[in-house]
Amino acid sequence: MAKRGRELVKNIKRYRVLLAMLLPTILYVVIFAYIPMGGIVLAFKNYNYNLGILESPWCGLDNFRFLFVTNKIWKLTINTLLYNIVFILVGLVFEVGFAIMLSEIRNQVFKKISQAFMFLPYFISWVVVATIMLNIFGSNGVLHHILTYFGMGDYSIYRNTKLWPLVLVIVKAWKQTGYGTVVYLAVITGISQELYEAASMDGATVWQKIRHITLPSLKPTIFIMVLLSLGNVFRGDFGMFYQLVGSNQLLLESSDIIDTYIYRMLTTSPNTGMTAAAGLYQSILCFICIMIANHVVKKVDPEYTLF
Repeated sequence: MAKRGRELVKNIKRYRVLLAMLLPTILYVVIFAYIPMGGIVLAFKNYNYNLGILESPWCGLDNFRFLFVTNKIWKLTINTLLYNIVFILVGLVFEVGFAIMLSEIRNQVFKKISQAFMFLPYFISWVVVATIMLNIFGSNGVLHHILTYFGMGDYSIYRNTKLWPLVLVIVKAWKQTGYGTVVYLAVITGISQELYEAASMDGATVWQKIRHITLPSLKPTIFIMVLLSLGNVFRGDFGMFYQLVGSNQLLLESSDIIDTYIYRMLTTSPNTGMTAAAGLYQSILCFICIMIANHVVKKVDPEYTLF
């Protein structure tokens, strides 16, 4: 034990600069990820602001019973799951597709400009996106005035409930494709050019090189990115749904998710325990999903697992 202790101290001294660089990240994770986990107890308590967390009485699973008795949570769970699955699939297709297309462009100036325009939406706030959409597609937006001018009647997507799942998917793909494309493009750049040269000498076409060289090389990254996304498959993009949908009762039926429901409960209901129960329910679903996905990948190909 003494020997191991001396080795530990020696390694700490040797790698003290790297450990110092790692310290802010460790503190961030501890402060914002692990310490807040103590609030899980609220899901099992009848929280009273005057008594505080520790002194509030325990209520067992009553908060969960009240949460599920309305059956609304099931609809929210299905909405959240389906939206995220579509976001992952659509995002994967667009990100990989655009990364491959950009890698085949030989004009470097056009390539850089295209990358910049594709990456720009990622930095635009959802507040700005919501404002732009409202001013274009809202009841008093640009599209409304154009249609009215040509006598084609009044139109607003904010009154068309069935259209909003498609709208959300399109907006999400528009905003996230640039970031994902950069990730996959970096992987493609790292592929040995000798493979492509050998394939060209053998008479391979562009599509054959993409199918037999590019896509197999992207496979590990695709697996990792999908696995990371599945870890949040029950956790929606709160900023997008809250800013685009807001409290529009017409749209909440098809566009409400667990995150926005928890926020409304927290701001409109005094029952903090039920809100905590909904958050814990969501976290458990995410944990189960990532464990199952990682187990399935381990059975298929252990090299692509997260742990």
